[in-house]
Amino acid sequence: MMKFRFRRQGADPQREKLKQELFAFNKTVEHGFPNQPSALAFDPQLRIMAIGTRSGAVKIYGAPGVEFTGLHRDAATVTQMHFLPGQGRLLTLLDDSSLHLWEIVHHNGCAHLEEALGFQLPSRPGFDGASAPSSLTRVTVVLLVAAGDTAVLGTEGGSVFFLNVTTLTLLEGQTLSPDEVLRSVPDECRCGKALGPVESLQGHLQEPTKILVGYSRGLLVIWNQATQCVDHVFLGNQQLESLCWGRGGGTIVSSHSDGSYAIWSMDAGSSLTLQPTVATTPYGPFPCKAINKILWRNCESGGHFIIFSGGMPRASYGDRHCVSVLQAETLVTLDFTSRIIDFFTVHSTRPEDEFDNPQALAVLLEEELVVLDLQTPGWPAVPAPYLAPLHSSAITCSAHVANVPAKLWARIVSAGEQQSPQPGSSTSSWPITGGRNLAQEPSQRGLLLTGHEDGTVRFWDASGVALRPLYKLNTAGLFQTDCEHADSLAQAAEDDWPPFRKVGCFDPYSDDPRLGVQKVALCKYTAQMVVAGTAGQVLVLELSDVPEEQAVSVASVDLLQDREGFTWKGHERLSPRTGPLLWPVGFQPRVLVQCLPPAAVTAVTLHTEWSLVAFGTSHGFGLFDYQRKSPVLARCTLHPNDSLAMEGPLSRVKSLKKSLRQSFRRIRKSRVSGKKRAANANSKLQEANAQLAEQACPHDVEMTPVQRRIEPRSADDSLSGVVRCLYFADTFLRDAHHGPTMWAGTNSGSVFAYALEVPVAATGVEKRPERPVEAVLGKEVQLMHRAPVVAIAVLDGRGRPLPEPYEASRDLAQAPDMQGGHAVLIASEEQFKVFTLPKVSAKTKFKLTAHEGCRVRKVALATFASVACEDYAETCLACLTNLGDVHVFSVPGLRPQVHYSCIRKEDISGIASCVFTRHGQGFYLISPSEFERFSLSARNITEPLCSLDISWPRDDTQASYRLQESPKLSQANGTPSIILAPQSHDGSPDPAHSKGADTLEPSEAILSPTSIDSATSADTTLDTTGDVTVEDVKDFLGSSEESEKNLRNLAEDEARACTILIK
Repeated sequence: MMKFRFRRQGADPQREKLKQELFAFNKTVEHGFPNQPSALAFDPQLRIMAIGTRSGAVKIYGAPGVEFTGLHRDAATVTQMHFLPGQGRLLTLLDDSSLHLWEIVHHNGCAHLEEALGFQLPSRPGFDGASAPSSLTRVTVVLLVAAGDTAVLGTEGGSVFFLNVTTLTLLEGQTLSPDEVLRSVPDECRCGKALGPVESLQGHLQEPTKILVGYSRGLLVIWNQATQCVDHVFLGNQQLESLCWGRGGGTIVSSHSDGSYAIWSMDAGSSLTLQPTVATTPYGPFPCKAINKILWRNCESGGHFIIFSGGMPRASYGDRHCVSVLQAETLVTLDFTSRIIDFFTVHSTRPEDEFDNPQALAVLLEEELVVLDLQTPGWPAVPAPYLAPLHSSAITCSAHVANVPAKLWARIVSAGEQQSPQPGSSTSSWPITGGRNLAQEPSQRGLLLTGHEDGTVRFWDASGVALRPLYKLNTAGLFQTDCEHADSLAQAAEDDWPPFRKVGCFDPYSDDPRLGVQKVALCKYTAQMVVAGTAGQVLVLELSDVPEEQAVSVASVDLLQDREGFTWKGHERLSPRTGPLLWPVGFQPRVLVQCLPPAAVTAVTLHTEWSLVAFGTSHGFGLFDYQRKSPVLARCTLHPNDSLAMEGPLSRVKSLKKSLRQSFRRIRKSRVSGKKRAANANSKLQEANAQLAEQACPHDVEMTPVQRRIEPRSADDSLSGVVRCLYFADTFLRDAHHGPTMWAGTNSGSVFAYALEVPVAATGVEKRPERPVEAVLGKEVQLMHRAPVVAIAVLDGRGRPLPEPYEASRDLAQAPDMQGGHAVLIASEEQFKVFTLPKVSAKTKFKLTAHEGCRVRKVALATFASVACEDYAETCLACLTNLGDVHVFSVPGLRPQVHYSCIRKEDISGIASCVFTRHGQGFYLISPSEFERFSLSARNITEPLCSLDISWPRDDTQASYRLQESPKLSQANGTPSIILAPQSHDGSPDPAHSKGADTLEPSEAILSPTSIDSATSADTTLDTTGDVTVEDVKDFLGSSEESEKNLRNLAEDEARACTILIK
C-alpha cells in the first residue's frame, strides 16, 4: 500500500489574485551608454538622435526621459543611419547591405518604435546572364534627398541606385552606372581605370534634384536627377574618403587618404574643374593618416568651420583618436581616449537661411558621447543629462539608496555642480531636446552608487528613465601613488603642435589596482558613508558644503590577532598622505581604518547612531568606533587550511600540496558516489512507482516536492574564513532586554553575534558620550551544511525588518515592535532559515537548493505595494540565484510566492552585479557600460513614457506596406519588446515568420503556495561579495548535453522576428 504525504489543499484563489496585484516582472529600461556603437544619426527638425550598435540594436534619444529602442531581426552591425527629417522615420543600413525602415508611431498617447519595411538590393545579371558578385552590389553609402521620399544608394561596383523610401522599392530606369559617368569625362582626362566604389553622396540643400557623387579613385560628379545627366565633373586624383557640399552649393570640400583635404569651387561657365582652389595637409609635411570625415559650416559672424576626424601624423600620433576643429586661425585638436564612430553638428538646415551657424558638435566614440558648445569661446564640453559612460573606470560594486531626503539630495547636486562648473553662456544647454516625457515626476528620489577600479564612487540619479550623473567622489587623493610623476612626465613630453586638448571622461586604466572600491554604504540621514577598497582600506567620510583643510586620522586593525603560521603573500597596503590636506566640497574623509593583512574588504556596514563601522575580509572581521577613533573588536575567522586566503587576489602563488589534497578528495568522493549508484539498482521501479503515484494523486492537491540530497561542505575548504555579510541590530540576544548587537556571517556557514555596550546619548543630543564601546560574544551558530552565509536580518515582533538608524528616533518610520519576540533571518547559499531570539531556536526554513537545484547569489527585503489598494503592502524576500532566476518569498513564513527568469545563467558578471532596491526593483549589468533595470512590483515600475510631434501623414497606401504586428513578446538586449512579422510587398504575411502570430505566449511568472536592508546603508541589497566565484564558473560550464540544449534554444531565439520596444 502506497503512502502519500500532502502539504496542503489547492491554491487559494483569493491569494492568487492578491499575488497578481503585488508582483509583476518587467524589464523596463537600459541605463548607460550603448555597448559597441557603430552608427549615428540626428534629426535637426525633431531634435532627436539615434545610435546603432554592432548587435543590431537601434536606440533613439531626445529630451531626458524620451527613449526608444528597437532590435533588428538579424544580429548584424548597423553601419549607417539616416533620419527622414521631421517624420519620425529612420532608415538603417546593416553590414549585410540590407536596408530597414523604422517608424516612431503613437498608440494610446504614447510613442514607440517599430520596424516597417526591409529591403535587400538584388544582384544585377552580368553579360553572360549570370548574377554579378554580391560584392559589387554591396551598399557603401546612403543619401536621403531633401524631399525625404527618395534614397540614393552607392555601391561597391560604382553604380548608384534610387529607392522609393515609402515602399522601399527600386525606381527603375534611374540607375546611374559607372559607364554613364565615364562618358561625361573628356577623353584626354580618362586614365583607363575603373572609378572604384562610391565613397560619398551629398545632396544640395536648395536644389534636391542635384546629387554630388564621389568615387574612391577621386572623381567627383554632380548628377542632375531631373535631367538624367552629369552637370559638373571635378577631376580629383587622390583616393577619396569623404565629401561635404557647402550650403550655397558653390563650395565642395573633399578629404583624402593621405591626410589632406581640398576645397573645390564651381565655375559657372564650365562643366569641368581640373584643380581644387585649395589643397592642404593640415598636419603635414610628413605622412599622415586618412581624414575619414570632413564637415564645412559657414557662420554669419565670419570664419567658416572645418571639422574633420583623423589626419594625424602617422609616425608620431598615428594611434591618437582625434577630431580637429578649425575656424579662421584657431585650431583645436580634440584628443579622445576611444575610437571615433561618427560626428555631426547641430546647425540651421532651413533652405531659406544663408548661413549654417553651428551651435554644437556631437562626437560619438566607441565608449562615450561628447558634445561641445561651438557658440561659447573655448568650445567647452556640455554636460550630458544621460548616456554617461558608466564604465569610465570599470565598475567593481554598486548599491542603491531609496527615499533620499530632499536636503541631502540638494547638497549632493550642489557638490556635483561645483565639481564641473558649467559655462555661463545660456547657449550651452543640451542640444538633443526632442519629444515630451509623459512619465509622472518620481514620488521619491533614488541614488545609485557605483564603485570603480580607480578608487572613485559615482552618484547617479536613478529616480527616472534617464540615469543622470550627480557627483563623483575620488578616494585616490588620500594615498600616495606613482600616477602624479607619470602625469608630469607626459605633460613635459607633450609638444605644442598639434594643439591637443583632452576631451571626454572615459579612462579605463587604473593607476593602482589597490585603489579599487569593493564596498560602499551610505547613511542618508547623517550624510555619512563608508568606502572600502581592495587593499584593506576602510574610509569613513562625511558630506561637507565647504572646502576644508584637515588631516585624516589613520588607525590599523590586525585581523590575524598575532596568529602564528600565516604569512601574507599578497599586495602591500596603500601609503596614506601625511599632514593636512585640502578637500573640496563633497564627501570628505574623516577616518582611515587599515585592515591587516591588507586583503580586499568583502563586507562592510555602518551604524551612524552608534558611530560604529564594521568590516570584514578573507581573514576576519573588525568593529571600529569612528567617534573615538579606536578599534572595538577584531576576530580572526581563518581555518588552519586557509592557505589561499593568505595569497591575495593579486598573487600568483599556488599551493601544490593543496591541489593534490583536493584532487584526491574528488577521486574519493567519485568512488563513494559510484558505490551509491550501484546500490540503487531498482531506480526504474522507483520511477514507475512515482509516476503511478502522480496519476493517482488528485489534481487539486499539492504534494511535497522532492528534495535533492545536499552533501555537507568540508570544513577545511579554501577561503572558508571569508566574511560575507555584517549587520547591526537593536534586538534581544542574551536575555529579555534588547540592546545593540552586531552579526557576522562567513563562507563556512558560521554566524557570530556580539552584544554591544554603546553609551546612550542624552535626550536631544545626537552625539553619544565619549566612553568606550564594548563587545561581548553572545551567540555562535554553525549551519549544518556549512553553506556560505549570504545575508542576515532581524525581524521585529510583527515580522517586519528593523528600521534604519535615526528612522525611528526622528519619526521617519514606524518604531519596531519590541514587545513581541524577535527573530533573525539567516540566508545562506542553500537555504533560508528563521531563528527565534534570544534563544536562537529554529522557527521555519526553506531549502532552496534542495527544492530548486540552485544557489543563492543575492537577497533583499523589499516592500511590494498593491496596484488595487494604495494602503496595502507586503514585505517579502527577493532572491537571485546562480541560474539567473528571481524568487520572492513571504516573510517571516518563507512561503514561495512567484519566481521569474531574469538573467541568463551564462551571464556570470550580470548575476554578480545585481542590486535590489527597497521597493521591488533591481539593476544588473548587461554590458560593461549598461545597467538593465527590472521591476518585480506590479505598482512600482520605471519605464519610458513619451511622445513625439511628427509631421508625417499616415495614409492607407503607406500602411499597406507595413509589417504585420504580432503580439508575441521578446527581448531587445534584455528589454521587453514587440515582435513584428515581416510582410511581403503584396501585403500578404510571410509564411516563414507569421506562424503563431495570433497566439499569445504564456507569462513567464510561475505562481506557487514576502533587499534585506542594512540598518545604515539604505541599500536594500544584503552585502554579498561581487567577485566571480568558483561555483559561478562551474554553473556556467555545466554538462555537454546542457550546452547543446542551450545552443538549440539560442538558434531558435535568433530565428525569431525583429523586435521593437514599447514606450
